[in-house]
Parts: sequence; structure tokens; C-alpha cells
Amino acid sequence: MKGKTENEEEGAKGVVSLEELKKKMADFAKEREWDQFHTPRNLLLAMVGEVGELSEIFQWKGEVPRGLPDWEEKEKQHLGEELSDVLLYLVRLSDICGIDLGNAVLRKLELNAIKYPVSLCKGSSKKLTLLSKSTTTTTTTSSSEMV
Repeated sequence: MKGKTENEEEGAKGVVSLEELKKKMADFAKEREWDQFHTPRNLLLAMVGEVGELSEIFQWKGEVPRGLPDWEEKEKQHLGEELSDVLLYLVRLSDICGIDLGNAVLRKLELNAIKYPVSLCKGSSKKLTLLSKSTTTTTTTSSSEMV
């Protein structure tokens, strides 16, 4: 059918891996001879630009509920496109930098679980420094803090 993407023609493929996205992005750049332009700095700046475009979608909307129930399908599709741009640049940047993004994410989740234990953070949006201070039973006051 005219106007459909390759994914739409083939039907839903299910879960897409970071490895698959990495390969598709590498192939895409190679076919166009864009590798010469895909430096870490250029990719980062391009991604920041895409984050700006993503931000514009939410600008002036205030808080929006999960699932975006009041949004039109066209708006959701646009959001998906901008989210995709950010993800694709992130995947490409990690590839060019030699970072295994999947493993880096898993490691970061483990570090965050240690840094933000459930016993301190559950149900709170306070900064970690404020959380740890509120659980300390002894307080110390420096001379600069005294009134």
C-alpha cells in the first residue's frame, strides 16, 4: 500500500532490540556516506536539538496525565516520531563511542538501586541529600550554619 513504512507493511514485529537499532542506524549512515559526519560531538548536538523538538510538544500544555488521553492521534504520532529521533541519536552516539548501551543501562539501574534504596526513597520526590539528612538521628551544626 502506498505511503506505508516497511514496518507497517510487514506487520507488528514485537520487541526491537538495541542491537537491531544500532545495526539499522549504522547501515542507514553508511548507505548515505554519513559516517564522516557522525562524530560524538555532532551526534550529541543533533540529539540535543531533537530533545528541544520533543520539549516543544509539551510546552504550554501543563501537566498531562499518563497515556495522554486528551491528545489527538496525530499529536501522539508526532510525539512518537520525536521520541524516536532522540532514541536513534542516543543509540548511534553510544555505538560511535563504543559503549554497550544495554549493559550500561543495566549497570546504571543497579547503581541507582543502591543510591536510592526503597527504605529511603519510597513515595518521596525529595533530593537524595535531603532524604539522607532527614533519616540521620544526630545533627551537626557548623559555625557558618549557626544564627
